Amino acid sequence: MWHQPITNAHHSSAMRIRSPSLSELHAFATAARLGSFSQAADELHVTQGAISRSIARLEEHLALALFVREGRRSVLTATGQSYLDAIAPAIASIEAATVALQTRRTARALRLSVAPTLFSHWLIPRLPDFHARHPDTTLSFAPYRRDDPLQAPEIDAWLRVGAREWPRHIQAEYVVGRELVPICRPADLHGPHAIRTAHDLIARPLLFHTNYPDNWARWFAGVGCAHAPLAPAADFELVGLLVQAVIAGLGVAVVQRCLVEPDLAAGRIAIAVPQAVEIDRGYYLCQPPGRVAPAALHDFRQWLLSQPQHATP
Repeated sequence: MWHQPITNAHHSSAMRIRSPSLSELHAFATAARLGSFSQAADELHVTQGAISRSIARLEEHLALALFVREGRRSVLTATGQSYLDAIAPAIASIEAATVALQTRRTARALRLSVAPTLFSHWLIPRLPDFHARHPDTTLSFAPYRRDDPLQAPEIDAWLRVGAREWPRHIQAEYVVGRELVPICRPADLHGPHAIRTAHDLIARPLLFHTNYPDNWARWFAGVGCAHAPLAPAADFELVGLLVQAVIAGLGVAVVQRCLVEPDLAAGRIAIAVPQAVEIDRGYYLCQPPGRVAPAALHDFRQWLLSQPQHATP
């Protein structure tokens, strides 16, 4: 015997969630569309009994009959049809949103967090090549946090500055950035007072990086050039500002080569002395160990590690 209208003895408070479960709504909508509980069960990969129980719970919840039997078919009542018309668009929207999200995540989506200096000076100029090689991968970038513990589940990987030793909860792989070079204006390499050796640099105004004030001392030590205590003519917090100061003629600077490639290629600056010094600090691709990486991260890692250390001669 089919269910008759049921008087609901439950009194809902204002805060009660009145909507039924999605499993009940899917059972109802599928049975209504197919006109058969058994066919609905086949489509949803459940038993016919599960469909019957879901619809019975829904009718009890609503205190209304949604179906009547006509021979072997289950036909919507007028109330059932009205309810279906109201909820079907919402069910379709939820299903579509879920499929779209799963498609983005399981297809070729990758979310990264990148140190801003590396991002703007090194990674962005290379990204067209990555997209040409992997056009089906969508990259998105999380906001940079200086104090990021590198564990957020919504981020797949990080590109961060660091040395050779990392905490145990971080799996880090070196990418680029250990090559330290002195830079100057191209005009500084010509004329009677041209820069030719490391000793020539000592006589020039030295521009320092605020966060890495020992860069000059490291470079001079690396090329074996003795010097008196070094004092900055000026210091700048950002590599971009250091470059602009060099271009303006304020002095010479020493920087990680990977961060000035566009300026070298464009001829805005030049390498003052062709002697690079390797430092411990560089940029690393980081992720928590043990986390299952998306397929797109494998492609990005392979591409990233295949990039030449510098693109200019």
